[in-house]
Amino acid sequence: MVLETQQLGNAKVGAPEPRHAETVMVKVYRYNPRAKGEGPKKPIFKVPVERGTTVLEALLWIKEHDEPGLALRYSCRMGICGSCGVLVNGQPRLACETQVEELDSEMVEVGPLPTFPLIRDLATDFSDFLLNHHRIKPYLIRNEDTIGRPVLQELSQTEQQELDYYQFTMCIMCGLCNAACPVQATDCEFLGPQALAQAYRFAADSRDQGWPERRDVVDTVHGCWGCRLAGSCSFVCPKGVDPALGIQLLKRRVLTKSTRSSSQNPKLHD
Repeated sequence: MVLETQQLGNAKVGAPEPRHAETVMVKVYRYNPRAKGEGPKKPIFKVPVERGTTVLEALLWIKEHDEPGLALRYSCRMGICGSCGVLVNGQPRLACETQVEELDSEMVEVGPLPTFPLIRDLATDFSDFLLNHHRIKPYLIRNEDTIGRPVLQELSQTEQQELDYYQFTMCIMCGLCNAACPVQATDCEFLGPQALAQAYRFAADSRDQGWPERRDVVDTVHGCWGCRLAGSCSFVCPKGVDPALGIQLLKRRVLTKSTRSSSQNPKLHD
């Protein structure tokens, strides 16, 4: 479609308004723990932005134009992989989903996620995080699952049985919930909201029969009983998983001391 314009004096009626370049000041945490004699620094960069510019795009602009050695994690750029979690103005966020404009701040400060060991700059180590996730056995366990005896039948569910745990399947393992958790910051053995919420996800699955095994992992002072219900994990979750709810439902399940099959699990909202 051709945009028609009319000459009116020195202005064109119907022509798009010229875009004015805008900039934002971005303060970025930089530190290499293995570099001797160098402490943490927070250099400030002047970054051009426009409507829709994300924090991740701002960081990549800095990396391309000013600091090629800046270390950060990212992959999909669309809020699916969970790789780009950072601290933005003091709050754990996904850099690819956080627009600079929505922060409404003259200075955007970006740092690494707390509670995670620092690798360098904005990149943190998720080894313990992934280990805790593995400890809760994040897969379906069936009594007939033995070596050489695969499950030969389809395990069907009703719509309600699926809804009992569906919201907890939305976890993308970004680590924001663990970064926001005050217990995680003080107890290095705490399983963390991500792992505990996923433990409930499988406990509430009608197809699973592994509750006795998971109960031994979560029924400890460093498991679900370590949670103090601050709720910060659910506040920062970018996918609405609500880990705090999952942990409370997990506590209820532990207290019942139930070893019945998962098909008799209490409903999510009962």
